[in-house]
Amino acid sequence: MASKAGILTNWPWKPLGSLKFVILSPWIAHSIYSFIWVERDPTYYLIFPYILVRMLHNQIWISISRYQTAKGKRRIVDKGLEFDQVDRETNWDDQILFTALMFYILYTIFPMAANLPWWRTDGVILTAILHAGPVEFLYYWLHRALHHHYLYSRYHSHHHSSIVTEPITAVTHPFAEMLAYFTLFLIPMLTTLFMKKSSVVALYGYIFYIDFMNNMGHCNFEFFPKKLFSYFPQLKYLTYTPSFHSLHHTKFRSNYSLFMPIYDHIYGTVDTSSDATYEACSKRQEESPDVVHLTHLTTLDSIFQLRLGLASLASNPQTSKWYLNLMWPFTMCSMLLTWISGSAFVLESNSFKDLKLQCWLIPRFKTQYFSKKQSIKINKLIEETIMMADLSGVKVISLGLLNQRQEFSAHCALYIERLQNLKIKVVDGSSLVVATVLNNIPNGTNQVLLRGKFNKVALAITNALCSKNVQVTVLYRDELKELERRVTVSNGSLALSQINTSKIWLVGDDWDEDEQMQASEGSLFIPFSHFPPKKMRKGCFYHYTPAMITPTALINLHSCENWLPRRVMSAWRIAGIIHALERWNVHECGDTVFDIEKVWEASIRHGFLPLKIPN
Repeated sequence: MASKAGILTNWPWKPLGSLKFVILSPWIAHSIYSFIWVERDPTYYLIFPYILVRMLHNQIWISISRYQTAKGKRRIVDKGLEFDQVDRETNWDDQILFTALMFYILYTIFPMAANLPWWRTDGVILTAILHAGPVEFLYYWLHRALHHHYLYSRYHSHHHSSIVTEPITAVTHPFAEMLAYFTLFLIPMLTTLFMKKSSVVALYGYIFYIDFMNNMGHCNFEFFPKKLFSYFPQLKYLTYTPSFHSLHHTKFRSNYSLFMPIYDHIYGTVDTSSDATYEACSKRQEESPDVVHLTHLTTLDSIFQLRLGLASLASNPQTSKWYLNLMWPFTMCSMLLTWISGSAFVLESNSFKDLKLQCWLIPRFKTQYFSKKQSIKINKLIEETIMMADLSGVKVISLGLLNQRQEFSAHCALYIERLQNLKIKVVDGSSLVVATVLNNIPNGTNQVLLRGKFNKVALAITNALCSKNVQVTVLYRDELKELERRVTVSNGSLALSQINTSKIWLVGDDWDEDEQMQASEGSLFIPFSHFPPKKMRKGCFYHYTPAMITPTALINLHSCENWLPRRVMSAWRIAGIIHALERWNVHECGDTVFDIEKVWEASIRHGFLPLKIPN
């Protein structure tokens, strides 16, 4: 909130939390009843559907803005977002709830609001004139007043806490401030209503205009093409641009206008660098990253967990949410789009030291990776992505989730052999995964139980443990024979074990998760797979999938990587960063495993820290 909370800072329904929309339930129920059984008045029954339209409109702007700023094209401010801003702006729907509540109340108070016509030209023109005149003029001086120390510290500083703006930053205000803004916006609506010139389009269209301009002005990428202002130079007095308003958030004492900069020009508060900033942002091209992490979708609901999806979900570890089942139409549409979409796209961007980092998403779900029909197409997608990254000047591409599965990693190795002129290095991160798992095993451990598929990570872990005289056990004789055949450094440390003997379980892919029900009390499960095991035992402990805590110098990290906590990154992803920082001129894919101790020492030296066992 504001640095010194003033009167009416908190929204009235704050104690209700996520249940705040229940205050509209009587109105919504009555409007539905009126729509079905009574005379249909669009002014009234459209209020509830319009809530959903406004929320969708805002979400579209959020997704577009995050996608554009991740690519870097036309980006305005380069500073990164942080989790505190995401948390501060999660109540962006408060203003939608407030507007809907006011519409319901005003409809009840003023009888002339009933049965409005769909369109009246004179009413639309009058609304535009009243906005350009009284609303913009009064807002300009109200905004300047809000920058006075007394009001700024108690109210407006909350909004200005966001230096790097997102569309929803526009509506992140204390309640009293939003109340003042809404009072201004009532001027055109009530005037046309009292003059009997209002219409459904004028009423709802005016709110849409406010939403559009608010979202556009805070999107952090330059929205307007240069040609538009070259053809209509006077337009710069009638509409602001994202770069124009961004200067207000970075310099604070200029560019106060709402949507029309004319009053800044009249009163001499236009920032002198406004035109130059617009020109520079308009010319800015897409960034070429140094490191790319290649990932994909997991569950059907993971589409909402992405950075481009719902910010409140993306900023927390991925878990199953019951209410996402209600969004099945969007989920199914996204599923269908993945079958059509043919290439990876930029999901997010970060920076660390002198490296530019990006995460690219292959639009395929986990189930598609296990489909034999899809595996050939996915291999081709990975090939095309590696080639695209190489042509873009990317130094290292790391393989995340099932992209580093044995069959896909092996295919990458064959692909690299075919194309000898590739400059990019492909890293599946297996060496850092092994190092992370080894360092997650408690000191003094002399026996572990290995479960899951014996892939190259499992074999590398086994070799490392055997060389330290730690006994690696399995449950079945055929598993023991396979390990003895494939492990190079056994030292007699491979053995059979009862299921309830070992306290340390190393679990990977394709293991029978029901086995954990027979584990002894207090057992520790340490996964070496990308996907965490299902937690079926309350009396046992479960470590995170191989991951490390990121340094504070890693910028713009404001979403969680799948099920990992905040500011924690998977070992597969970190490995690509380390390879680029150290400039190791090697691939790590197929059967190749890089030097385990060397990559661990480098990751610690660059500020990445081990994760503790979660409580």
